Amino acid sequence: MRHGLSGRKLGRPPQHRMLMYRNMVTDLLQNESIRTTEPKAKEVRKIAEKIISHGKKGTLHHRRQALSLLFDASVVKKVFQDLSERYKERNGGYTRIIKLGPRQGDMAPMAILELLP
Repeated sequence: MRHGLSGRKLGRPPQHRMLMYRNMVTDLLQNESIRTTEPKAKEVRKIAEKIISHGKKGTLHHRRQALSLLFDASVVKKVFQDLSERYKERNGGYTRIIKLGPRQGDMAPMAILELLP
């Protein structure tokens, strides 16, 4: 039974799923927009918002937590310098999901996940 467990499995083993999330969050924070399926976008949004919240707090502990999740140190620097300043007045909701419709090959629902300006 899955009492109290949250999150989507997406048909992948846990290690592959977490690596995929880490790659997608790193790409989202670096490029500020990614195109993916809706379920993946909803899962990546949770992690990305936590990373940006860590950036707003700005302590060494939070920087190390962000470094443990993101693959690129330059992205961590961007989060703690640029994005923390951009979202200092906002209490969450740093991203938005724009639904695109089904993908041509397998009819998977597609979406764009982007950071708000």
